[in-house]
Formats: sequence, structure tokens, C-alpha cells
Amino acid sequence: MTLRVTLVQQALAWQDPGENRRRFEELLAPLAGRTDLVILPETFTTGFTMEVERAAEPAGGPTTAWLLRLADQLDAAVTGSVITAEEGRYYNRLLWAQPGGALRHYDKRHLFRMGGEHEHFTPGRASWTVQWRGFTVCPLVCYDLRFPVFSRRRADLDYDLLIYVANWPAARAHAWRQLLIARAIENQAFVAGVNRIGQDGGGTEHRGDTLMCDFLGQPLAEPGAQPARHTVELDLRALRAFRERFPAHLDADRFTLCGP
Repeated sequence: MTLRVTLVQQALAWQDPGENRRRFEELLAPLAGRTDLVILPETFTTGFTMEVERAAEPAGGPTTAWLLRLADQLDAAVTGSVITAEEGRYYNRLLWAQPGGALRHYDKRHLFRMGGEHEHFTPGRASWTVQWRGFTVCPLVCYDLRFPVFSRRRADLDYDLLIYVANWPAARAHAWRQLLIARAIENQAFVAGVNRIGQDGGGTEHRGDTLMCDFLGQPLAEPGAQPARHTVELDLRALRAFRERFPAHLDADRFTLCGP
């Protein structure tokens, strides 16, 4: 059993949702019927801005409708995060859209205080998994990558593919790559980290370094620092066979996740 996953690494038009949606739709149109899952970067409609009053759109707004339409057009799940306003609060909200209208969301739990994100956004709480074409997938957002306990495979959060959508700055590119590899090795799972490229409206540089690695931490796809739309095929049988041969997860510590 395989899953075709498309990693989309692009520059983003600063605080211009319509232009970003147009660019992504044009880029992805040729993939109709040729992929199972499309992963877009964090805050892919605006860039990582703290001007939340200007950049946010309402829950169920135009980007939600666009993602659902795109999922139908591609016959694939599509995911990425969007700055979202709901009941007077702002969220860095990952949306997961499937063909046929199914939609889920995850609000980023770990807010990047060095960039002031915690002053503008409300943190989410629980992560979750979703079943998609034979794979169990757990989607998370950027700074969540630095917190291995939250990402850890456990009885209530078991998965085959762990995803991080990101706007991860070039200044910390080494940490990005090493942490993605570590999450793959320690969780014995496929891990995808999808980042943007280019300079944002605040002057922060992003060099991409999008990475898909296997359950051994070995790279399966590394688009580098250029615009990319790269599809990689994941083999679930190989993952299961490895876990059977090397069942380190059976010796993992039991714990209960708590906190805000």
C-alpha cells in the first residue's frame, strides 16, 4: 500500500490571500489524479504575519471553500495553515480538506514567542490523527517540531506519517533538518516538513529545506532552496515490516500529556 505525497515549497505573496490561492491552484492543477496528499506551508495565504486583524479570515471563509474545491479537483487531501478569526480570537489553524467535503482543523499549540506569536494568537490544545487512503496521518505546525513529547507516538496518537507545515527561518535551518530527522527516528514513522522560501514582509529569510524522510530518518525528498512541487511515494508495508523487525516502540515510556 502506497501514498503519493506532494510537498509544495514556494515563496508567498505577503498578506495577499487571493494571489497566493491563485498561484497554488495554477501550480497544482496538473496533479489532478496524480497525488493523494498535498502539503502547503504554514500561513500559506499570507505569510507569517502578526498583523492578525488585517490578515485573518473567518472560520469557514474563502480559503476553506477553496481548499475543499481544490481537494475535489485533485482527488486528494490538501493541508496547510491559515490565520483564522473565530469568536474574537485568532488562531494559526491547520486545515485538512478531503474530496467530498470532509474538513478538520488543528490549532497550533506551541506559539513562537520569539516572534510574538503568543501575544496575538490563542494556542490550540490537542493533536489528532486522520485516516487517509490506508495511512494514519498526524498534521502539526512549525514550532511544534521543537517539542518531542507533544509529537510522540503513543496509544492515543499513533500514526504512520507525521507532518509539519512551516515558515521556518533560514537562520535556524540546521535545527529544522536535524529535528525532522529525529522525529522520524524516535517515532519510527515517515516525517514530512514543508517550508516556504523567500523573504517575508518582515525581512525574514526562508530557504526552504523541505524534507521528507523515512522511518530511519533517511531523506526521501529534499527540494533544497528552490521553488518545488515534489511528489514522493510512501510504502506502508515497508514501514510495518520495519516496526515488526525493530519494535523499539514497545519499550517506550508511558506518559500522560498535560498542560495548557
